[in-house]
Amino acid sequence: MQYLLLIHSDESRFEAMSQDELAGLMSEYREFTADIEANGNYVAGAQLQPTSTATSVRVRNGETLVTDGPFAETKEQLGGYYLIEAKDVDEAIEIASRIPSARAGTIEVRPLVKRPAEVPA
Repeated sequence: MQYLLLIHSDESRFEAMSQDELAGLMSEYREFTADIEANGNYVAGAQLQPTSTATSVRVRNGETLVTDGPFAETKEQLGGYYLIEAKDVDEAIEIASRIPSARAGTIEVRPLVKRPAEVPA
């Protein structure tokens, strides 16, 4: 079963970190990623640019509305994700609990919807 681990944290926390603190955190992320790769859980993952680079798109009554930034103001922002393979939600939660940002933010664990592959006629 595949799970998406969405990493939510306060961007201002990272902006306030010293270069050494940020380097230490990134080192923890590299170690975590190497571990889940070695264990066969890793499928994909990426860090996202800050929300200041985001664009939100909505279509209302046939009109496309484009605004800068995220859809809603929140205390925590989506900063990255891991797509993992896990035997069940308990294993996914255990893996999520080891993501460095779980100590100060929130990791949302979401199972992917599996659909059978479509075969062309």
